[in-house]
Amino acid sequence: MRSGRTGVGFLLNHVSRKNDLKERLQRARVLVVGDAMLDRYLFGDVDRISPEAPVPVVRVTREEARLGGAANVALNIKSLGAQVTLITVVGSDEPAAKLEQLLGERGVATILGRDPNLYTCVKLRVIGRAQQLVRVDFENHPDHEILADMLADFARVAPQHEVVLFSDYGKGGLAHIPRMIETARAAHKPVLIDPKGSDYSRYAGATLVTPNRSELAQVIGAWSSEAQLLERVQALRAAQRLEALVVTRSEEGMSLFDDQGTLHVPAQTREVFDVTGAGDTVIATLAAMLACGMSVREALPIANRAGGIVVGKFGTATVTCDELFR
Repeated sequence: MRSGRTGVGFLLNHVSRKNDLKERLQRARVLVVGDAMLDRYLFGDVDRISPEAPVPVVRVTREEARLGGAANVALNIKSLGAQVTLITVVGSDEPAAKLEQLLGERGVATILGRDPNLYTCVKLRVIGRAQQLVRVDFENHPDHEILADMLADFARVAPQHEVVLFSDYGKGGLAHIPRMIETARAAHKPVLIDPKGSDYSRYAGATLVTPNRSELAQVIGAWSSEAQLLERVQALRAAQRLEALVVTRSEEGMSLFDDQGTLHVPAQTREVFDVTGAGDTVIATLAAMLACGMSVREALPIANRAGGIVVGKFGTATVTCDELFR
């Protein structure tokens, strides 16, 4: 009888926590800025090898388009139940029209700039027998700052959100990121960054930067021990005035470095189907939870769980609040 009451009490507390978080998420607002892209998939059957070259022949049976890059980050925030606005620049081409259509269908508020000299970034994946056979990227690197004309839009809408998130894919859209970070911090907004490249001086003054293991190694070098990792990360934080850094470490989980030291969250044991977009889900969840009033340390286990869920799905995918409590 005692264990029954405990079980009911746990269930009621579980439901109460979920409903409370849902209500807080509905009021939370996150601004996402960065490089949006279109993810396209060609699914087909593979039953022979080409006579022209030793490669499989894929007979395409289905096509699918999904939001990628910063657009996927924004969609993840929306899927959790929070309000989100995306600022991005695309080309004046068919992929841009498809991207805009998908954003509208998913209910993602968007401030969309268009540049006729820009090719909207497309990642085309060919899938056969539930395996990715090849990825083809369509993109060009802009010869000018494509978000420069949207700095005024950024300054106008940033104060209307609790958190600002920069999704940097190195496609040239965030050359003015230092100015935007400065604007957001002047408005007392937490700034989260999914980084790219080895120059973290661009991200100076940010609240949180979330590289994966290989991305961090490009900046601080390979480490031989946890003590060396801690020393180098804390030195990087001090040099660039970063409040915190979270490194995602695949099967080793996630580690947070801040003024309190280190917090490690182990990976959840589950079958990994596809890691595509997992980093998007992690930073999107962190941003949504911070917008709800949580600290980074409180949000980290939730983001870790969200990342663990999304790798069990195929391709760029999202997580809902219900799934976090399932």
